[in-house]
Amino acid sequence: MSAVAQYDAYENPTASQREAFPYFVQLQNDQLAEFSTRLVMPLARLPAPPAELPRRLAQPVQVRGERLFPAAQLCAAVPARLLRRPVATLGSQASVFVDALGAVVSGV
Repeated sequence: MSAVAQYDAYENPTASQREAFPYFVQLQNDQLAEFSTRLVMPLARLPAPPAELPRRLAQPVQVRGERLFPAAQLCAAVPARLLRRPVATLGSQASVFVDALGAVVSGV
């Protein structure tokens, strides 16, 4: 299996969910590569920023030229084997994911 790196984006392995959530970003630190699962955050396809959410939960990221929104409240562990080839490396946008996850864990 190829390496699964922190902040790499992967196509959502569940085809029926790809229209709403086309990609997952892998959040798990590379030092935990021995685990068979990876903590991922779905990226949501929305027409506009969610107005009802605080800024920390409504910051967009760019994947393949498309503006997507992290769905931090939907983070989950998925088997690493489902994350095949990264479509993008989002390390330069890491603060958006950390901020969104922090808002879910500690409040906005």
